[in-house]
Amino acid sequence: MASVLIALGGNVGDVRATFVKAIANICGMTQAALIARSSDYTTPPWGDEHQEPFVNACVEIETSLDPHALLFTLHKIEKKFGRDRASERRWGPRTLDIDIIAYNDVRLDKPELTLPHPRLFERAFVLVPLAEIAPNRSIAGQTPRQALARISADGIERLPDLR
Repeated sequence: MASVLIALGGNVGDVRATFVKAIANICGMTQAALIARSSDYTTPPWGDEHQEPFVNACVEIETSLDPHALLFTLHKIEKKFGRDRASERRWGPRTLDIDIIAYNDVRLDKPELTLPHPRLFERAFVLVPLAEIAPNRSIAGQTPRQALARISADGIERLPDLR
C-alpha cells in the first residue's frame, strides 16, 4: 500500500460539497482508505488572480494503485465533476482540481506526472492544509511545516467545519 498526499481545489459551484463527494469517489474508485482530511481553506487565486477565491484542502489516502493508475482515476473524477482540462485556461476557474502531491517517497519526472508535485513548496494554498494533516512528513527533503515557514500564507483562512 502506498501513502499518498492529494490536494483538492476549486472555485466554481459549491466547492465544499464537491469535495465531500470527490473524496468519497477517490476512496471508492481507487479502493483507498482515507487516512486524514484537512479542514477546508479559502485562498486567494494563484497564477490568474482575476477570479473568485478558491477553496483548498488536502487528504492522505492509502492505495494499492500505482501513480499512473491513480492519476488516470483522479482525472476521471475531475471530469465527473465538470472539469475539462482540454478547454480550460491555465490557472483559471474550475469546479475541481485534484493533484497528487506525494506518493510514498517516489521521485518521478515524466511529461504526464512529476512526483513530488513540482510546485508544492511555492504554494501556501497547498502547504497550509498539508501542514494540518502531515506537518512532519518528509517530502523531497523538507516537511510541509518547514516549507510553510518560508512563504507567505496571507489571505488563507480556515473555514468552519461542515455540519
